[in-house]
Amino acid sequence: MQQMSMFYQPNQFMQQQPIMPAPPRVISTKDHLYLKDALSWELTSMKKCFHFAREAMDPEIQMALDRTGQMHMNHYLRLLNHVNPLNAAN
Repeated sequence: MQQMSMFYQPNQFMQQQPIMPAPPRVISTKDHLYLKDALSWELTSMKKCFHFAREAMDPEIQMALDRTGQMHMNHYLRLLNHVNPLNAAN
């Protein structure tokens, strides 16, 4: 049992990594592709909601689709704001 303790040191594995004070100013390729996909999904969803809201006959459905389209537009603009190079200077 004593011999095992030479190899296994629990404190070695349980040490916490230091907390990063700010995110890195570089976007990895994987992050870039994810953001590109997320922006595309939000834009497509927004366009579909607004399109089908115009085609719907029921006013309640039109309002629900408009609200959903607005939600996707807000998500799209939020994502876009995060990747805007003009905001990186802050």
